[in-house]
Amino acid sequence: MPKFTDIRNIAVIAHVDHGKTTLVDAMLKQTHSFRDNQAEMNIDRIMDSNDLEREKGITILSKNTSVFYKNTKINVIDTPGHADFGGEVERVLNMADGVLLIVDAAEGPLSQTKFVLKRALDYKLKVILVINKIDRKDQRVKEVVSDTENLFLSLADDPELLDFPIIYAIGRDGKTFLEMPESMEVPGDMTPLFETILERIPNAEINQDKPFQMLVSAFEKNEYLGRLALGRINQGIVKKGDFISLVKDDQKVIGNFRVEKMYVNEGINKVEVQDASSGEIVYLSGISEIEIGQTLTSPNYQVALPTIEVAEPTLKASFGPNTAIFARDESRFLTSRELKERLREEVEANLGLKIEDDPNDSIRMLVSGRGELHLAILIEKLRREGYAMEVGKPEVIFKTIDGKVYEPFNELIVIAPDEYVGTITSELGKRKAEMLDMQTDEKFGTRMTYKISERNALGLRSVLMTETKGTVSLNFLFLDYEPKMEENKKERNGVMIAFETGKALSFGLDLAQHRGTNFISPNEQVYEGQVVGLRPVEGDLEINICKGKHLTNTRSAGNDDNIVLAPAVKYSIEEALDFINNDEFIDVTPKNIRLRKRLLSKIDRVRAERKSN
Repeated sequence: MPKFTDIRNIAVIAHVDHGKTTLVDAMLKQTHSFRDNQAEMNIDRIMDSNDLEREKGITILSKNTSVFYKNTKINVIDTPGHADFGGEVERVLNMADGVLLIVDAAEGPLSQTKFVLKRALDYKLKVILVINKIDRKDQRVKEVVSDTENLFLSLADDPELLDFPIIYAIGRDGKTFLEMPESMEVPGDMTPLFETILERIPNAEINQDKPFQMLVSAFEKNEYLGRLALGRINQGIVKKGDFISLVKDDQKVIGNFRVEKMYVNEGINKVEVQDASSGEIVYLSGISEIEIGQTLTSPNYQVALPTIEVAEPTLKASFGPNTAIFARDESRFLTSRELKERLREEVEANLGLKIEDDPNDSIRMLVSGRGELHLAILIEKLRREGYAMEVGKPEVIFKTIDGKVYEPFNELIVIAPDEYVGTITSELGKRKAEMLDMQTDEKFGTRMTYKISERNALGLRSVLMTETKGTVSLNFLFLDYEPKMEENKKERNGVMIAFETGKALSFGLDLAQHRGTNFISPNEQVYEGQVVGLRPVEGDLEINICKGKHLTNTRSAGNDDNIVLAPAVKYSIEEALDFINNDEFIDVTPKNIRLRKRLLSKIDRVRAERKSN
C-alpha cells in the first residue's frame, strides 16, 4: 500500500444519472489505481459492479473505493441517486467528512439532489459542488449554479455551509476546471478536483490517542470469513488480534470478540492490514452477531455512537411462495421457509426494507420498502438467485396519529415536451395532485412541480410514459405524512384470462388480439387463470388462446399465413407492480415473469365474487 500522511473521506451524491459513477471512474483511472494494461482501464462505470446496476444504468448499492493523491488517501463512497435507495445514502454519510454534490449542467438540481443535499447538511458535511456535463449542447451552467445556490439557501441552517467551491466538469472525459472554460476542447484532468478536496475537506486522522470506537455502517458476507463489519473508525486505533466489544444503541453490551482479519480499500480492491487508525474506513472480521447501527469499541470504553437514522418505508406488498404449476421446473427455491429466510437475511443489510408476517395468510410476508423501484429491484435480485414467489399489489403504509389517519405525500417533478402539458395536468388533476410550480424552458419543454399522495401516484409512471410516448421524466421526493385525503378511484380495464392450460397457438392468439392486447407469444406455455392480455373495456374475459384451427381433409392454401400477430406486450417487474389489481399476483420465477389471478379456477373466482357481494 502506498504511504500516506492524511486521510480524506468523501461521499459522492447526486440525482440519478447526473454522472457520479463516471466521475469516480476518472478519479480511479487518473490516480493510477490500475495498471495501464488492466481491463478496468477500458471499462466504464467501474463501481456499478453487479449485473442489475449495469443493465438499469443506475447505482443501487453504495460502494467504497480509495485513491492516493499527493501522500493523501482519499476514501470515496459512491452512493445511489434514486430516491428509492435513499437508505443506502443515509447509512454511509456518517463515514464521510465531506461530499461531492454532482449536478447536471442541463437538468440542474432535481428532487433527489434536494434529498441528498439535505442529509449532507444535516451531518454538517463540507460540500464541493461539481457542475457536470458542461459539454452538453443544452447546458445552462449559470442558471444551474443559481438554482443550486437557492437550494442551499433553502436547506442550510448553518451559514458556514453556504461557503462552497464550484468545480466544472466533463466527467466522461475526466476533465475538471476551477472556472467555466471558454471551449470544451481545452485540455484538462482531475487535478482541480483533487486539489479542492485537499483544501476543503478536513483531515479524518484525528483522535488517535482515544479509545477505539467505530459505528457499523454496513457488512459484507465472505465465504471464508463470515460477516465483515464495515465502518469508519471514529477514534482510536484497532489492530489485528485485538479484543473489541459490540454495543447496542441502548448501551447494552452484546459481547466481546477478537479481530481475526482487517481490510481497507485500495482502489476497488480490499487489502489486508495489521492495524488501522482514526479516520480510516475498515472491514473487520470475527464479529459474528453484528448488525448495522451497532458500535464496536475498546473493552475499556463501551460507549455506543448514535445509531443510523433511516426514513421509514412508505409502500408494502405481500410476498409468498409460488403456487403456479411451472414454478417447480423454473426455480431452485420455492418453499415458504426458504423465501422467508432469504427475506430476513436481506433486511439485515438493506436498512430501507422491513418485513413482517402477513396477518391474512400465515405462509406469506409483508415486505415494506421506499417505493415501487425499491421492491422491484428486490424481486429481480431474488429471482436471479433462483427464488420463485408470488407478489401482490403494493399498498401505501398509513399512520394513525391522535386518532387521525395519515398517509405519505411526495414532491413530484415532471419534465415533458410542451405538447403533452395538457395530458399530464389532466391526469394529475384526476389524481388530486396540487401544482406547486410550472416553468417553461426552450430546451427542455415544461417543468412542473406537484405535491401528490403516494397512494394516488401508484401507476402514474406507466400511464404518463404511455400517454407521452416515453418522453416524460418523473422524479419523486418523499415530503412527509399528512392527513389522508380523498382517493382517486383508478379503474383499470379488464383483462383476458387463460381458459385452460397448454401451449398458446397463433389461431387462439389471433382471436384474442381482436378483443384486446396480447401478453403472450405463440408457443408460450400458459396455465388456467393466467392473465394473458388487456381488454379495451372494463370486465374480465375468459379466453382460450390454446385453441387451434379445425382441420379438414382439404387444406385451404395460405390459411395459416393470413394470421398476422402484433408483438406481445411484456411488462417489467416495476410495470407489473403498477398494473395488477387486488385480485391478482405477479408470478415470478428465475425464467419468467407472469401475471395471474389469485384464484386460478373460474369457479373459485365466481364463488368469491358472490361472497363479496
